[in-house]
Amino acid sequence: MFIEILLAICCGVICGIFTGLTPGIHINLISLLLLSAAPFLSSFFSLLALACFIISMSVTHTFLDSIPSIYLGAPDSSQALGVLPGHRYLLAGHGFTALFLTVIGSFGGLVLSVFLFPLFAFIAKHGYIFISKFIGFILLAVVIFMILRDNKKLWALLVFSLSGVLGFIVMNMPNLKNPLFPLLSGLFGVSTLLISLNDNTTMPVQKVETFVKLPKKTLFKALFSGQFSGFLTAVLPGVGASTAAVLSLQITRKLGDKGFMVLIGSINTVNFVLSIATLLVLQKARNGAVIVVQKLVETISFFQVVVFLSVALISGSVAVFLALKIGKVFSKVITVVNYRKLILSIILLIVFLTVLLSGMLGLLVLICSIAVGLIPAIVKTTRTQAMGCIMVPVMIYFLL
Repeated sequence: MFIEILLAICCGVICGIFTGLTPGIHINLISLLLLSAAPFLSSFFSLLALACFIISMSVTHTFLDSIPSIYLGAPDSSQALGVLPGHRYLLAGHGFTALFLTVIGSFGGLVLSVFLFPLFAFIAKHGYIFISKFIGFILLAVVIFMILRDNKKLWALLVFSLSGVLGFIVMNMPNLKNPLFPLLSGLFGVSTLLISLNDNTTMPVQKVETFVKLPKKTLFKALFSGQFSGFLTAVLPGVGASTAAVLSLQITRKLGDKGFMVLIGSINTVNFVLSIATLLVLQKARNGAVIVVQKLVETISFFQVVVFLSVALISGSVAVFLALKIGKVFSKVITVVNYRKLILSIILLIVFLTVLLSGMLGLLVLICSIAVGLIPAIVKTTRTQAMGCIMVPVMIYFLL
């Protein structure tokens, strides 16, 4: 069994590199493919080993998915907000620093969530019903606070409303596949790249700094905020990583860009680990990969939880090394190409992936999202307001 699980970890890490670095390719896709092939694969591997493969792939993915977000401006749902400070770091020649901070967040969040696993399992078991009753009102209060604290309140309200209506429409389109990819790529990715293109920005030489000065207070605040956010996404249906990040930012103020990147890095990793706690105590799976794990092992036991957490720690430790090595390669390559051509190539790539993953209807969503995403940059209001695209559908889910 040990050799089987070790092989599953190695294969999971390789697939996690692929899904993490490839915009639009999600771990859920690979997980579903594995589930469909499970009857054949079970002749050679135990179902526990197949589940360990998914755990390893998913954890590795959460370490590497910040690379395309920072260097290419192509975010997935968990990294949408990270595009903004990540792009600023990149244009200042510190793209690797942004990556380093997200890796700190991912690994710190992983270790802390494993340590706090029993506590979160207890809270999930006894507090789920209470928490779920009030989350809609909590999100509504957060939205009001976000808008009131903005210097340009009317523009903030407009951006939130437009993105919220757009998000609600897009989420309810029956024939649209992968709705989040064109929606978030337009609001946060392509719109940011177009602003850089219009400003005639040049790509500076990237400094590869292996040490980042980060105050301990900021680090701990970011990591514990990540635990809070990751717990919400793991326990509550419909609450995604970016929504939880917005909620955390209203509670934990003055993190700065460094603390924010640590927070963004930690949420998705924490979310996946604590989804195992939800599966253990509530028998509920909160994301596609964990659903497949549930189908493979059916009723999860304490022994299996110990194995899964061990696999997560091993995969995360390997992923730290891989993410930083690959980040160094990206930092070198991105400076030797023409930046304007690079931006145009990335935009064309996102357009191509949108058509491939979501069809022509997805292309229409991308265009509308870009139009809304440009407004905050033009009127100088907070880009976080564009998270209405996810927060409005979630609030409607909980309040109606």
